[in-house]
Amino acid sequence: MAANYAKLWKLLIDKNINKTTLREMSGISTGTLAKLGKNDYVSTEVLEKVCRALQCDIGDIIELVDNEEC
Repeated sequence: MAANYAKLWKLLIDKNINKTTLREMSGISTGTLAKLGKNDYVSTEVLEKVCRALQCDIGDIIELVDNEEC
């Protein structure tokens, strides 16, 4: 299984928020934002910060997929 953050990027589009604004709202680093962009694993603390900033549930920003789908 692998993490896929496509739901996060769609949510940002729906809320008209760019990645820089998300980084500032959530307090995450540029490196962490880059990891999200590469579908790399990040800590649950990071996911919680993003969810708090966007006022959403974790299932709204991440999906676990088979490695073949990545």
